[in-house]
Amino acid sequence: MAAFPFRIDARDGRARTGMIQTPRGEIRTPAFMPVGTAGTVKALTVDQVRQAQADIILGNTYHLMLRPTAERVARLGGLHKFMRWDGPILTDSGGFQVMSLSKISKVKEEAVTFQSHLDGSRHVLSPERSIEIQADLLGSDIVMQLDECVAWPAEEPRAAEGMRLSARWAERCKAAFGARDTQALFGIQQGSVYEPLRRESAERLIEIGFDGYAIGGLAVGEGHAAMCEVLDFAPAMLPDERPRYLMGVGKPIDIVEAVARGVDMFDCVLPTRSGRHGQAWTWDGPINLKNARFAEDEAPLDEASPCPASSAYSKAYLHHLVRADEILGQVLLSWHNVAFFEGLMAALRQAIAEGRLDAFRKDFAARQ
Repeated sequence: MAAFPFRIDARDGRARTGMIQTPRGEIRTPAFMPVGTAGTVKALTVDQVRQAQADIILGNTYHLMLRPTAERVARLGGLHKFMRWDGPILTDSGGFQVMSLSKISKVKEEAVTFQSHLDGSRHVLSPERSIEIQADLLGSDIVMQLDECVAWPAEEPRAAEGMRLSARWAERCKAAFGARDTQALFGIQQGSVYEPLRRESAERLIEIGFDGYAIGGLAVGEGHAAMCEVLDFAPAMLPDERPRYLMGVGKPIDIVEAVARGVDMFDCVLPTRSGRHGQAWTWDGPINLKNARFAEDEAPLDEASPCPASSAYSKAYLHHLVRADEILGQVLLSWHNVAFFEGLMAALRQAIAEGRLDAFRKDFAARQ
């Protein structure tokens, strides 16, 4: 039995909509998790994140263990209290950042050893240490197993090696996590674009048993078409009665296509990263507020949106803020983008509940 009840309320093809019940609140699925890298969703207060209708946010183990350190966060009452967010938090394991950000990393059976990208200090991250940081020190609600993130492109032997190491680490993470009622542990399917490896990974994870299952190793450069090809088979390999989480995805069109293939949870830095660079996501695709064509555009980004950043400010004003390099421009565009992504999830949930997801997909793709 899973730590958190997961209820499926409606299905439309392979897509489903429902609810994950956690002690800190309900997560409506399909769900998008804004990324709170270092204890903050960049440029936003937690009140703005709540107003954008986010049910859950993601925290980064790697960044927090280096600064201010997981031990300090624990002494200050845990991540929820530290950042003043009382809803659910999912933390990643730190594995992806170790591979992509650290100056030097060395993966062995026991653990990955790496040098901090901040000051070059040496650290060791084992499956057991990752669980300790996430579950015991940060106090995460949903904890991710430590896995090896194999760089793209990966030949099948290298992808198999990383997948099998991740499966062995999954066993160690489960043993370290133990039995908990108020926290959940997710396993991560690996195997790159290779269907037999994805199947082997899923079978090994199911044998261990997790509260939810993630699809890892995508959104690493393979492109939209290749990602969709993997999602044609990968989600169905994972238990139907557990949440399925596609890590690090993604653009709105990626999310729509993944939902149609049975994925329930997503995270990505894109909304706030785009906002910091003058880009706004809309129902008709992304727009760049730096462009001169918005200099006298009195219309808001989305007059129908409940988010003030979307409906209360003209594109002309946002254009001015971006061109003047005013911090408020980054704040308002980040806020709008998070609200847009959450609005997209609400629209997807409604389309699934009403049995019209296919029409929604076609209309959305035509407008991008």
